[in-house]
Amino acid sequence: MEQLISYVQDQFIEKKEFPEFSSGDTLTVFYEIREGDKVRTQFFKGVVIQVKGTGLSKTFTIRKMSGTIGVERIFPINMPALQKIEVNSRGKVRRSRIYYFKQLRGKKARIKEARL
Repeated sequence: MEQLISYVQDQFIEKKEFPEFSSGDTLTVFYEIREGDKVRTQFFKGVVIQVKGTGLSKTFTIRKMSGTIGVERIFPINMPALQKIEVNSRGKVRRSRIYYFKQLRGKKARIKEARL
């Protein structure tokens, strides 16, 4: 069954080249918004909370603060509307899924910069 799924993914889903990123990184994701016959590009800039899945079925969750309200959005890596991903900064975290980040406020909500 897994061979069939991987065959269908290889044949019918177009692959896009995006940079490598992990949880704790700050990303800017550019994606298309269609409103009627108009098409515009919108961006979502935030911290990666989790990366889930492998291959073309991979998804990643980004969290940003809009005023005092936290907004999360899940992006599939093979979403046709996804145009580009920019890695703004690399973060140093110990876990792959940083759900504890939601409860942190103020200076505690900062993520250390990873040294390259």
